This record gives sequence, structure tokens and C-alpha cells, in this order.
Amino acid sequence: MTTTANIPNTALQLRSLVQPDGTLQLSLEPTPVPAPAPGPGEVLIQVQATPINPSDIGLLLGSADLSTVEVSGTAERPVATARIPERAMPNMAARLGQSMPVGNEGAGLVVAAGSSPAAQALLGRTVAVIGGAMYSQYRAMPAAQCLPLPPGTTAAEGASCFVNPLTALSMVEAMKREGHTALVHTAAASNLGQMLNRICQKDGIGLVNIVRKPEQAALLRGMGAQYVCDSSAPTFMADLTDALAATGATIAFDATGGGTLAGQILQCMEAAINRNAKEYSRYGSAVHKQVYLYGHLDTRPTEIHRTFGMAWGVGGWLLFPFLAKIGEPAAQALRARVAAELKTTFASHYARTVSLAGALSADAIAFYGARNTGAKVLIDPSK
Repeated sequence: MTTTANIPNTALQLRSLVQPDGTLQLSLEPTPVPAPAPGPGEVLIQVQATPINPSDIGLLLGSADLSTVEVSGTAERPVATARIPERAMPNMAARLGQSMPVGNEGAGLVVAAGSSPAAQALLGRTVAVIGGAMYSQYRAMPAAQCLPLPPGTTAAEGASCFVNPLTALSMVEAMKREGHTALVHTAAASNLGQMLNRICQKDGIGLVNIVRKPEQAALLRGMGAQYVCDSSAPTFMADLTDALAATGATIAFDATGGGTLAGQILQCMEAAINRNAKEYSRYGSAVHKQVYLYGHLDTRPTEIHRTFGMAWGVGGWLLFPFLAKIGEPAAQALRARVAAELKTTFASHYARTVSLAGALSADAIAFYGARNTGAKVLIDPSK
């Protein structure tokens, strides 16, 4: 092993625990740092930046009622608790009593490396990784799973280079592989949505953005988005149908999940297609219309009112099963594009940077727990 720093025997890791009495507990727990060294093909990373993504919040906060958050403990080792409503406890059954590490992705400095050439080549480099348990001061990872960041790239700039960039790119890839030529995205003013806009503008792909507030629509239009539909506007359905007719979009990725939006998208797709229909069919158009639910920002049941014929589908969609489906060479090509455009197409912006302890303050939990547009938080475990 080779090291570049004095490495402690233990380090803090943020953990989420659902207790049988319906209490969520968030705490910082001492965990062993791999000693005396990482394995031959592994590296030890001092984590310097790790984002709180919506996918992280689901594990971090579970179904807790955030109005009940209380914080105790010390400034260095706070403990945050909140109540989980009784009706939501069945959804938590599989994780009862398990203290679970959190954090899908992040970046930091390689401070120790195993004996393999691949591991040694990363010593002293800033790398990005995705592997879970990233809300930690140190994280051991296989060298093969590390993405060396280009020279001059900070850990903060590389911290979000997996989940959102690969999700946005994979949406476009799925669109192409399934024979569609343009797409729809909801919650479109999000960090991911802004990336998707930059991809589609650069690649000349039609994109229909659905937002829920006028200021979000203004944000996207200011970025050059051509088709933006505000679901809070009285003209939403007409606006959406016009945008779908203009782009020919027949596939959508819906981050809201619940409520009536998925069905509305399918209804407007059918209406847009029928504008050019040559004859009536009681079975609707033969053009397949697809909506993928990839998030659950709206926790209501998904309502589908069938007014759009028979050629349609609604299903779930997740990044990692999709990457596994397309195979490693195709997935690697997507990762290579992210690395090449990290400071442009795939740049991330954060509203706050907090320490591990700061992430457990009542104010911080209320801020990132609301999942509002423009409220992305970055954790710096080295602070």
C-alpha cells in the first residue's frame, strides 16, 4: 500500500435507522477505516463532496413526517429523529432495525492505494465514484469503479457526475432504442432537467418540458428551452398538445409518479397524433405512446383515465437496470461523454454546502427534504 496522508482508524458515516416504534433516527456513527490497507485493487478515498439527490432522500428520510424533526446529541455528533406515520410503516418493514449507510455518489481524494498498477495510478488523484455509503469521511472502492476527474476539476464539480448525468443521457438513449424521435420530461426545471435540456439542445433533439410554476418555465426558457408547459396554467392541456404536435414526442419520463399527469401526457400525445389522422379508428391511433415513471414526487396514487386508444404503455424506469440492459460498452460510452462535458453539459449547481453534522440540522433537513427546484445540497464530509 502507498498513502499520501495520515489516515485515522475510524471515521464518521451518516446512517439512517427506522425503529420498530415508528421513529426515524439519523446519526453519525464511527466506522472502521480499512486497515492496515485497502485490498490490492482498491483505493481509499477521502470524501470531499457528495450530493443529496432525490434518490438519496428516499433512503435517508424514508416516510418520516418532517414537521416532527427533533435534533439532540452534540454539535459534532448530532442525532436527528422524526416520526413516521403509522400508515407508512408497512412500507418501511423491510428495513426495520437496520442502520443503513446513505449516499449514492460523490468525489474525493485518493489517499491510499493497493498494490495493483490500476490502484497505484490513482494515488493522489481526485476521483468520482458511485457505490453507496458516500456520506462518509472515507470510502474504500475498487480502482476499476473510480472515474479519474480531468485535471483542474474539483471534487465538488465531479460529485454529481453519475446519477443525474447518466440518467439524462440514458433517457435519450432509451428514446432512440425504442424508436422515438423526441421526448417529454416532467419536473423539468430540476438539476437533471436542466442537464437534459443542454443535451437535447446540443444534439438537436426535440424536448417538451413540463413544470408546475411560472418561474420554473421562465428559468428553462432563459436556458433556451423551446417547449415549456406549465401544469398550473389553465391552458396546460392545449399547450402540451401543441408542443407534442410540434416535436412528435411519443415517450415521456415522469418524475412525479402520482396523480393524473401520466394520463394527461398520454391523452395529449393521442390528440397530437390525431391532428394528422387520415381516418377514424375506434381503437385509437396505432402509434405507441410510452410514459415511464422514474420518480415519486407526487405521493398520490397514479391515475390513468383511458382516453387515448390502445397503443400505449406506462411502466417504471430506473437508471441502473437500464445500464445493465444496454451492456458495458454502451454504458462506458455514456460515462465517457459525462467526463468530457463535466463542466459544460453536465455541470451541477448547489444551493448549500454542509458538513456531515450540518446535514443533520433541523434547518438543513427541512431545506433538502422539501425537494424544491434549485435547492440541491452538497455534503462535504471533510469539513
